[in-house]
Amino acid sequence: MNAPIGVIDSGVGGLTVVKEMLHYLPNEEIYYIGDTARCPYGPRTPKEVVKFTWQMANKLEEMGIKMLVIACNTATCVALESLQKHSNIPIIGVINAGAQAAIKATKTHDIAVIATAGTVKSGAYENAVASLYSSSKISSLACPPLVPLVESGEYESEFAFDLVKKTLQPLEKNQFDTLILGCTHYPIIKDLIQRAVGDQVHIVSSATETAKQALDILQFKGIERSATTAPQHRFFATGSLPIFKDIATNWLPIDDVNAARITL
Repeated sequence: MNAPIGVIDSGVGGLTVVKEMLHYLPNEEIYYIGDTARCPYGPRTPKEVVKFTWQMANKLEEMGIKMLVIACNTATCVALESLQKHSNIPIIGVINAGAQAAIKATKTHDIAVIATAGTVKSGAYENAVASLYSSSKISSLACPPLVPLVESGEYESEFAFDLVKKTLQPLEKNQFDTLILGCTHYPIIKDLIQRAVGDQVHIVSSATETAKQALDILQFKGIERSATTAPQHRFFATGSLPIFKDIATNWLPIDDVNAARITL
């Protein structure tokens, strides 16, 4: 089935999932929407996030996608279930994938999660980890400054590290051997986060596990792309295109990112 896979996020964070999808699903075409004009989703109400997520999903379904990846933790928390109920295509989120990655990595089952305020408030990671290993101890921290930092593109400065270190300071009182990056924006600043928490902490994200899950579904349903021509990926942003394209070009192994503005 030669239709594309749709990927949606509140901004550029979902590109971290796309990067892994390009590795594990190299023959698949990806259509991506980043809602950069209304990012971040973390402080927004669940009603708003559901509305925005449905708008992106509907736009991509109009383009004929065969599968949808909600590459945003906040949107996964509040919109995944309703979208799955009302869609005829497979739809997956990133919460369970992140929990699975943490359980694979941890030795002590003392796990920390950093995420948006919306994701932390939902308790989604606590529930997902507990469903896999009920004795795990979870510490969660909302990190509102980090998504705007990534979206600005100004994350390669010493100021950026100082901001990350200050934001993560409350975690210093907790004991944990594994840290879940509970927002798909955060892998872009993983090196800064690692410096802040120390090399003894194993950092995991949902990106790799999500890509593997997408591959499993394609194979199970027999809807893998059969075309032998090179995939033509398309990227869309609702906000500033130059910043979006710069971050996409720096992050993804694509020479010429085909990006355009989109109205939802």
